[in-house]
Amino acid sequence: MDQAAAAQAPRADLVLTPTDAQDFLPDCSSASQQTELARLTATWLMSKRSEHTRRSYHRDLADWLAWCAERGIDPMAARMVDVDTWIIQQRQHGGRNGRPAAETSIARRVSAISSWYAYLIRNTADDPVPLITRNPARTDARPRIDPDFSPTIGLDRSEVDRLTEQADAEGATASALIRLLVIDGLRVGSAIAARIEDLGHDRGHRTLTITIKRGNRRRVAIPPAVGSAIDAMLAERGCPGTGPLFLTPSGRPIYQLYVYRLVRRLASRANIAAAGSISPHSLRHTAITELLNASGGDLRRAQDFAHHADPRTTRRYDRARDNLDQHGSYLLAARFSR
Repeated sequence: MDQAAAAQAPRADLVLTPTDAQDFLPDCSSASQQTELARLTATWLMSKRSEHTRRSYHRDLADWLAWCAERGIDPMAARMVDVDTWIIQQRQHGGRNGRPAAETSIARRVSAISSWYAYLIRNTADDPVPLITRNPARTDARPRIDPDFSPTIGLDRSEVDRLTEQADAEGATASALIRLLVIDGLRVGSAIAARIEDLGHDRGHRTLTITIKRGNRRRVAIPPAVGSAIDAMLAERGCPGTGPLFLTPSGRPIYQLYVYRLVRRLASRANIAAAGSISPHSLRHTAITELLNASGGDLRRAQDFAHHADPRTTRRYDRARDNLDQHGSYLLAARFSR
């Protein structure tokens, strides 16, 4: 197994084939099993509709396999204690710069490898020699994530203003992109996948049709502040009628790492205290939180805006729910006290 390949981050346009999978998968006892492992792994990964999920799961699986290789553990014979040890080490120094990894990151990694093992088990259970018969990632050590808590750092209004000013100074593309993320609250994957031909109009509204999770398509309204920035960006490019909505300065379609670095750079220039910790999702987090505050906690409206399938996901952004000024006991005390 090529461990250097295992440690590399996947390409932005990841399309994994069985041949590609051979680069980081462990060696099996027979050539036929090796071929089957590569085929199943490639199919498992490419069955995920979201490009973001495919990239994350590819990276998580490669990390797990590299960790096993460093310790002489056969991933096909790994036990629950091995996954538990991996989790413990991540809690100690599995994050950036050797710091403890976030529980949400650990949970995603364990979920990824558990999904991979489950897929192998389901597809080879009836074989004369199954690839694996038990899922070692079904462990009690898996992090339990609080569904009402989001670790994402949001911005306040003054920070958004300063960030937008820096985006304007950066150029037309940064100006349009940052406004779209913070006013329409898009996931970065939806923004970078948008195309010029997805722009439209509907009864006086400017619209953008985006791709959200599971490949579903939704229309979002484009307010004048966002529309003007998009128009200025496209005018700078000669008003093309088709193609990716956002391009890098070199003319390539914009990609997730580019947006991540852009947000960090602009936040640093805007003197935002948490500049080293924010991400594109921080802008979406800010948008949903501000909408909840502005609408008096209208959860249904915020859920529709965020395109969340489950309202419990939207509740994670409602920071005002912990405000004791609005605690229900005060209302009941006024109702029942003499």
